[in-house]
Amino acid sequence: MTNTSPRPSVPSRICPACGTRIADTASRCAVCGMVFAAGSGKALKAPARMSGQSGSINIPVGAAVAAPVIALILGALIMVALVKGGLIAGPVAIATAPPVTPTITLTLQPSGTPAPTLTFTPLPPIVITVQAGDTCSLYMSEYGITDPNQIKQEGGKSVNCDLLVIGATLYIPQPTPTPPPASTETANAVTQTYAACEFIPYEVKDGDTLAGIADMYDVSIESIKRWNPQYSFANDVVFVGMKLKIPVCEREPTAGPSPTPTTPPPYPAPNLLTPRDGTIFGMSDNEIALQWAEVAALRESEEYQVSIRDISLAESEKSMFYVKETRLIVPADFKPTDGTVHIFEWRVTVVRKTGTTDAGNPVYASAGAVSERRVFGWGGTGLTASTPAG
Repeated sequence: MTNTSPRPSVPSRICPACGTRIADTASRCAVCGMVFAAGSGKALKAPARMSGQSGSINIPVGAAVAAPVIALILGALIMVALVKGGLIAGPVAIATAPPVTPTITLTLQPSGTPAPTLTFTPLPPIVITVQAGDTCSLYMSEYGITDPNQIKQEGGKSVNCDLLVIGATLYIPQPTPTPPPASTETANAVTQTYAACEFIPYEVKDGDTLAGIADMYDVSIESIKRWNPQYSFANDVVFVGMKLKIPVCEREPTAGPSPTPTTPPPYPAPNLLTPRDGTIFGMSDNEIALQWAEVAALRESEEYQVSIRDISLAESEKSMFYVKETRLIVPADFKPTDGTVHIFEWRVTVVRKTGTTDAGNPVYASAGAVSERRVFGWGGTGLTASTPAG
């Protein structure tokens, strides 16, 4: 459908002041404000901003922007002139200290002193003599070894376990003690006191009294009781077989200066190693070695005293031998010659030389406990040294 509505007419009148098209019937220009006569379109009155009748001053935009800049430049020139003429003082330079850079001092933390490393000297091998019925399995079980190749013979070679010769000398290695790991715990006062104290083991024997033991080691009865809480010590009574710890750290001080060196503490009883208790040696065994564990590093005046007695004889005396080593070869003249087996007992203890007799023989005093009693047999018809053990 065709739209037949008439188009709007375009105004044909133009404002003489601003050039804006206005309606033919308009009495006033909406842009500049020019006033027209009604019906004729003749301009009657120009707008105020064009006629110059307004009280305000219209300044071009360029002049308004340039004026402040010109004022600043003029002010600066005037200030320079005044300073040069000496009328006003120039700017004073203020000295500024250079910025202080803080010096950082590094404080090293104290390094901890490394704990001493415990080292142990390897123990000497245990010397044994092959007996009838001995086997490598028996040695391994008795001495706690796991490899039969550790059992050595003369010359350092491993022994042939399938052919053990009676009377042959073998060497059993002793395990080297392993130092315990360092403790990371902080010990309390009681633990530190216990660790710092040295103890001497003592086994109560027949005839001992608590007062006598305390007097022997120069400690008080109360010290012995305090360090041995496993016993009641009712009425200060001790019994045979009680194993006591004697606290050396609580020894009572000796009154006044001593003219002689302080006597070292008694040594514990040596631990006997070989031969085993009750071992029988035949006529073919020409050498018997007695061996025990070291109790400590002996002083110059101290030695091990080894007592040997033939208890098969109705009347026999102990024979005493003094050595620095932990081994003694039984003299060959002890070997019986009557064709019977003789039983010998032996013990070991530490003694200290205290002087000499008029004849020049040394005089010894006991310096420790006596070892356990062991016996061995020697003699009879015996077996030949080449006979292998069963």
